[in-house]
Amino acid sequence: MTPSHRTRTSAPAAGARRGPARDLLAELGLATRRDGDDLRGTAPVTPAMHVPGAERLRTSVLAAWADTLTGLMATRATAPRVPVTLELDVQLYRPAPASGTVDATARVVKAGRSVFVARVGFTTAGGEPLAVAHASFMTAPDPGITLPPAFDVELPRGRKRLAMPLAERAGCERRDPGVAVLPRSEDGLNISGTINGGLIALVAEEAALSLSPGDALCSLGLRYLQPARTGPVIATAGMRDGLAQVELRDSGNGDRLTGVATARTFGAAGASGGGRAGDR
Repeated sequence: MTPSHRTRTSAPAAGARRGPARDLLAELGLATRRDGDDLRGTAPVTPAMHVPGAERLRTSVLAAWADTLTGLMATRATAPRVPVTLELDVQLYRPAPASGTVDATARVVKAGRSVFVARVGFTTAGGEPLAVAHASFMTAPDPGITLPPAFDVELPRGRKRLAMPLAERAGCERRDPGVAVLPRSEDGLNISGTINGGLIALVAEEAALSLSPGDALCSLGLRYLQPARTGPVIATAGMRDGLAQVELRDSGNGDRLTGVATARTFGAAGASGGGRAGDR
């Protein structure tokens, strides 16, 4: 499971890490509540969540919210074991807003023995469709990693809000065109002690956007191949005609490939013609 879920207990279950004192993902302000079989969420859009150089909500923030919502739903199928994300994708209908609130509804697509799949529909405060996301999960192979006894899928709105740009808060830096680096931080880990999947989405986004400054992503798809345990995670992107391919490696763990991503920008979506700097 990739969300850094803060439980309502101070005693972690056997094999589970104690929750971080400050949960970076909680600062994104997502609150959740049950609605029958669905899980609903709502969160504010603030300037700290904007794409650099553009007054638009980051697509990676939508990915982090989708990961949280679907991951919480997956616990219903895997409890007391922890679910881990296999794939996550976000597709936007139109550029994201600069302010207001975003509402979300997460719904089960499939709850099988080996794979759990859920869908999230995002809307603006006025009910206009904004994006759709899908995520798939499996049960963590380590049976010693379990959910805390008081685990709850309903998250209250965090009292602490993001006070600086998200990439700065996470320590995520663009090093070169097509290259972004994300360090391991104690308040950016999931329940199994590995780097949160929402932050993996952030570093993938930063690598892609470094090749298209001032643009925003209209789609982001990630495949998580293995946990990023050590960090820093280095994302290396190449882009052609607005479509980026990204490799994600855990540089502190033998430079192992931890994931791959694809992303498309709004500005070049549907564009034709030759390649650009950073082509693979």
